[in-house]
Amino acid sequence: MFLGLLPAPFMTWTIAASTVAAMFVRPRRIPEAIWACLGAGLLLAFHLVPFPEALGAVTKGYDVYLFLTGMMVLAELARREGVFDWLAGIAMRAAAGSRAKLFALIYLVGIVVTTVLSNDATAVVLTPAVYAVMKRAKGDPLPYLFACAFIANAASFVLPISNPANLVMFGNNLPPLLPWLRIFLLPAGAAILATYLTMRLLFRRTLQGEVPKPSILEDLRLSTAGKLTVLGVIAIAGVLLVCSATGKSLGLPTCITALAITLFITLWDRQAPLVVGRGVSWSVLPLVAGLFVIVDALDSAGGLQLARNLLDKLTEWPPLAANLTTAFGFAVVSNLINNLPVALIGASALQASVGSGHLANAMLMGIDLGPNLSVTGSLATILWLIALRRENLQVSAWSFLKVGAIVMPVALLLAGLFLWFTSPQKEHYPKEPKRSATNLCQIIAERIPPNDSGKYHRIPLMQGWNSSQS
Repeated sequence: MFLGLLPAPFMTWTIAASTVAAMFVRPRRIPEAIWACLGAGLLLAFHLVPFPEALGAVTKGYDVYLFLTGMMVLAELARREGVFDWLAGIAMRAAAGSRAKLFALIYLVGIVVTTVLSNDATAVVLTPAVYAVMKRAKGDPLPYLFACAFIANAASFVLPISNPANLVMFGNNLPPLLPWLRIFLLPAGAAILATYLTMRLLFRRTLQGEVPKPSILEDLRLSTAGKLTVLGVIAIAGVLLVCSATGKSLGLPTCITALAITLFITLWDRQAPLVVGRGVSWSVLPLVAGLFVIVDALDSAGGLQLARNLLDKLTEWPPLAANLTTAFGFAVVSNLINNLPVALIGASALQASVGSGHLANAMLMGIDLGPNLSVTGSLATILWLIALRRENLQVSAWSFLKVGAIVMPVALLLAGLFLWFTSPQKEHYPKEPKRSATNLCQIIAERIPPNDSGKYHRIPLMQGWNSSQS
């Protein structure tokens, strides 16, 4: 009991729900990181989560922190050296004054940036660049800014490196590049195309006509430091692809490479490290850490058992229905809690639920694509909002939800249908187990009476995505 009055699980869920609501509404425009840390602090203060467990939850995300740090440093460096202003200017000139063509080009740039540099890079750097160009052109920036936000999530499962949530969910068992592409390339392509077509339909009136080309675009030229930064971006993309292909952790190589590039650029821009250090949104790191603590408390309050029970039920469903239900279910939960901690819950639930490993693909897709519903769904969307606030532009949660409620379900449904074709189906249909020696040992173990401690003797069987998809 909590303070002798209320059950501890009830208080845990109440604090977690209040924290997410505060992050969504942002009373008095208090940053999301403050609310996440406040919620984690309340859980600690009321002894709803022990300090060692909270510390363990924070340290679990070390690879994510390193990855985010590296990407934010690189993104801020590119911002400093005008790389993304340069790219947006190229798109502006290539559009030849057409609003619709400009929208398509910005969307295409967003696909490339998200795929090879992660969705956070798209939110942090491409967003202010697009806003700057549209401000100079005196055009309505909202359709183009929404394109940055939605493609950041829609393309976030093209590669394992495209979303930090992929690192959280699979951890050190991140699938190699080729098996990943075999399963996710077509569903990701379907999600990207569906998102684009749906947004074009929603913004069809705004995207009609021409947008004036600002003369200042003629002056957008890369300096030597800017050109070297472009080479650095290409280099770090190569490092990420190599790490992904070889199954290595991404956080440390990303962070080290980004810091090395920044130090190298100081030979031409001595102020770069100081300006980059000041420009990075460091509040993202305590935001993620606070969310991890909250999720750990929810696990202890029955969240993990609930997720496990649901997965156990879904294993009995037909494959297509199970995949779609898993994808949409985790998509909704990601918008309630944020997809990074939901990925952590999902990974734990998969390990605890025997036989549900084949649902990992649909789960990941819901966690990556589902956050296109609301502003609290993913870290990338929160970073997108922070980037807009730095430009003194406010986009309400309701405005985002009105678009996301149409765009996300269409894209997720289409991606789920394609996933049904690309995922191996043999494990989806449970069959009568063969009478092999292994299964015989399992049957015997199930029937052995409990020992003196009241526990049953069991022979553990390896289950999971990795073994089935490799």
